[in-house]
Amino acid sequence: MKERIEQLNKQLKGKSPEDALKFFLNEYKDKIALSSSLSIEDQVLTDLIVKIDKSARIFTLDTGRLFPETYSLIDKTNIRYDIKIEVLFPDYKEVEKLVKAEGINLFYAGIEQRKTCCRIRKLNPLKRAFEGLEVWICGLRREQSVTRQNMQHVEWDESNGLIKLNPLIDFTEQQAWDYIKKKSVPYNKLHDKGFPSIGCQPCTRAVVPGEDIRAGRWWWENPEQKECGLHKR
Repeated sequence: MKERIEQLNKQLKGKSPEDALKFFLNEYKDKIALSSSLSIEDQVLTDLIVKIDKSARIFTLDTGRLFPETYSLIDKTNIRYDIKIEVLFPDYKEVEKLVKAEGINLFYAGIEQRKTCCRIRKLNPLKRAFEGLEVWICGLRREQSVTRQNMQHVEWDESNGLIKLNPLIDFTEQQAWDYIKKKSVPYNKLHDKGFPSIGCQPCTRAVVPGEDIRAGRWWWENPEQKECGLHKR
């Protein structure tokens, strides 16, 4: 698989996100999907994917702790593109057991508690979504955080046994916004209120000018720890 990944990276070198998506959507057909968090990057990818293949699978994870604005964006996106984003939920029994044992806001108590919450509310539903897939499309960009600076266009996700495609890995935040504005792509209105990166409501805050774009995610933790486990390398 290492050789295959190297081959794909060479093949896509210098290609646009649209060209990369066209190749993968045609090559893997019903074995590929976009995992969308409704970020500006994922909204850009949704716009590109729908124009290439409207039947392509797009799913999102509802942790049960999202912002109202995020739920509204799901509806707006579905209406805009005449699609139905697949929404996956955590196992309610797992959530009930977790809350009973650790409390409703356990993630503030320590990194292990936070990772446990992320595992039950995000990672476990994600594994269900991956069943039958060979490729998952992500909206990762290198400049987003220190944990993503060495990521490539195409990677092998060992823990999930999947190829990970990052079409926007070289994009800057400005490029993403330029696309959003030019194409009038729906976006989360919290971005206009100082939220560059949006996750679960209790674990996300607004940032001030000059702060890192991921500073508002799990702000009580060190930067090198700020991953929920979805993109563990």
